[in-house]
Amino acid sequence: MAVAELEKRSPVRVPVKQVPTRKRGADKSKRAAENIDLGRRGEDAAARFLDRRGYEIVDRNWKCFAGEADIVARDGDSLVFVEVKTRSNCDKGFPSEAVTKSKRERYEKIALAYIQDHEVADIAVRFDVVAIVVVSSDRALIRHHINAFSVE
Repeated sequence: MAVAELEKRSPVRVPVKQVPTRKRGADKSKRAAENIDLGRRGEDAAARFLDRRGYEIVDRNWKCFAGEADIVARDGDSLVFVEVKTRSNCDKGFPSEAVTKSKRERYEKIALAYIQDHEVADIAVRFDVVAIVVVSSDRALIRHHINAFSVE
């Protein structure tokens, strides 16, 4: 076909395939459920990790007015409040970076409530962070930040 003939033709219209719109609410709730599951699996792994290192797990997911302590453990003469952060990748930074100043302040309130509730006296208190990055379905990188922050 000559160029002149092509120019005479009307433009070809290609039908656009309609892509179904996503239901954002369903995607969000699925991601939220996946994150909850990832967090639970991370806390289980952190508890096993600490137990293997001689920590005595005293409480898990202890709740009070100030929030929730992921793990409360004894390490020798210290009462340790452990925040567990689990991520499936490091796209948004390392898990331990998610422990912000406000979260540290909240953990201090949680520790005070725990000590009052359990009538604990004369014991050193420490705040640790266990950061977990899931590498595959059965592997993870675990980093234990001992005395990650202190009461200021």
